Amino acid sequence: MNNEPRIPIDKEKIVEFCKKHGIIEFALFGSVLRDDFGPESDVDVMISLATQKGFGLFKYGRLIYELRLLFNRDVDVVLRKEIEGSSNTIRKREVLSNYRTVYVA
Repeated sequence: MNNEPRIPIDKEKIVEFCKKHGIIEFALFGSVLRDDFGPESDVDVMISLATQKGFGLFKYGRLIYELRLLFNRDVDVVLRKEIEGSSNTIRKREVLSNYRTVYVA
Protein backbone atom coordinates (compact mmCIF):
# COMPACT_ATOMS: atom_id res chain seq x y z
CA MET A 1 0.00 0.00 0.00
CA ASN A 2 1.33 3.43 -0.95
CA ASN A 3 1.30 5.48 2.24
CA GLU A 4 1.63 8.88 0.53
CA PRO A 5 -1.11 11.49 1.05
CA ARG A 6 -3.38 12.04 -1.96
CA ILE A 7 -3.38 15.82 -1.45
CA PRO A 8 -0.57 18.38 -1.36
CA ILE A 9 0.84 18.87 2.13
CA ASP A 10 2.46 22.21 2.98
CA LYS A 11 4.84 20.97 5.67
CA GLU A 12 5.88 24.48 6.68
CA LYS A 13 2.26 25.39 7.42
CA ILE A 14 1.74 22.12 9.29
CA VAL A 15 4.82 22.80 11.44
CA GLU A 16 3.60 26.35 12.14
CA PHE A 17 0.12 25.04 13.01
CA CYS A 18 1.53 22.38 15.35
CA LYS A 19 3.82 24.78 17.19
CA LYS A 20 0.98 27.28 17.59
CA HIS A 21 -1.30 24.67 19.17
CA GLY A 22 1.18 22.63 21.23
CA ILE A 23 0.91 19.59 18.97
CA ILE A 24 3.89 17.25 19.27
CA GLU A 25 2.78 14.75 16.63
CA PHE A 26 0.63 15.27 13.54
CA ALA A 27 -0.33 12.33 11.34
CA LEU A 28 -2.76 11.56 8.54
CA PHE A 29 -4.79 8.36 8.27
CA GLY A 30 -7.80 7.01 6.43
CA SER A 31 -8.78 7.61 2.84
CA VAL A 32 -6.30 10.47 2.34
CA LEU A 33 -3.66 7.70 2.17
CA ARG A 34 -5.66 5.37 -0.08
CA ASP A 35 -6.70 5.19 -3.70
CA ASP A 36 -10.38 5.65 -2.78
CA PHE A 37 -9.71 9.28 -1.73
CA GLY A 38 -11.92 11.56 -3.82
CA PRO A 39 -13.14 15.14 -4.19
CA GLU A 40 -15.74 14.71 -1.43
CA SER A 41 -13.44 12.89 1.01
CA ASP A 42 -12.49 14.48 4.30
CA VAL A 43 -8.99 14.46 5.79
CA ASP A 44 -8.48 12.35 8.92
CA VAL A 45 -5.86 13.74 11.29
CA MET A 46 -4.40 12.16 14.42
CA ILE A 47 -2.57 14.42 16.86
CA SER A 48 -0.67 14.18 20.12
CA LEU A 49 -0.58 17.20 22.40
CA ALA A 50 2.26 18.37 24.64
CA THR A 51 -0.36 18.77 27.36
CA GLN A 52 -4.08 18.18 27.64
CA LYS A 53 -4.40 21.24 29.88
CA GLY A 54 -6.74 23.76 28.29
CA PHE A 55 -7.81 21.37 25.55
CA GLY A 56 -11.58 21.50 25.39
CA LEU A 57 -14.39 21.89 22.92
CA PHE A 58 -13.42 25.45 21.93
CA LYS A 59 -9.81 24.51 21.15
CA TYR A 60 -10.95 21.36 19.33
CA GLY A 61 -13.28 23.46 17.17
CA ARG A 62 -10.48 25.94 16.48
CA LEU A 63 -8.16 23.14 15.32
CA ILE A 64 -10.79 21.81 12.93
CA TYR A 65 -11.55 25.30 11.60
CA GLU A 66 -7.89 26.07 10.88
CA LEU A 67 -7.25 22.66 9.31
CA ARG A 68 -10.29 23.07 7.04
CA LEU A 69 -8.75 26.28 5.77
CA LEU A 70 -5.36 24.62 5.36
CA PHE A 71 -6.64 21.58 3.44
CA ASN A 72 -9.63 23.29 1.80
CA ARG A 73 -11.93 20.38 2.77
CA ASP A 74 -13.64 18.83 5.78
CA VAL A 75 -11.37 17.48 8.50
CA ASP A 76 -11.77 15.00 11.35
CA VAL A 77 -9.30 15.27 14.24
CA VAL A 78 -8.66 12.55 16.82
CA LEU A 79 -6.20 12.36 19.68
CA ARG A 80 -3.68 9.54 19.39
CA LYS A 81 -4.14 8.93 23.12
CA GLU A 82 -7.85 8.26 22.55
CA ILE A 83 -7.17 5.86 19.69
CA GLU A 84 -4.57 3.96 21.72
CA GLY A 85 -6.97 3.65 24.66
CA SER A 86 -10.00 2.76 22.56
CA SER A 87 -11.93 -0.43 23.25
CA ASN A 88 -12.77 -0.55 19.52
CA THR A 89 -9.89 -2.85 18.60
CA ILE A 90 -10.74 -2.91 14.90
CA ARG A 91 -10.59 0.88 14.55
CA LYS A 92 -7.52 1.07 16.77
CA ARG A 93 -5.66 -1.51 14.67
CA GLU A 94 -6.76 0.13 11.40
CA VAL A 95 -5.64 3.63 12.41
CA LEU A 96 -2.41 2.69 14.19
CA SER A 97 -1.24 0.37 11.41
CA ASN A 98 -2.03 2.76 8.54
CA TYR A 99 -1.01 6.32 9.26
CA ARG A 100 1.56 8.74 7.91
CA THR A 101 3.42 11.04 10.30
CA VAL A 102 3.78 14.55 8.91
CA TYR A 103 5.30 16.28 11.96
CA VAL A 104 7.00 15.26 15.20
CA ALA A 105 8.37 17.85 17.64
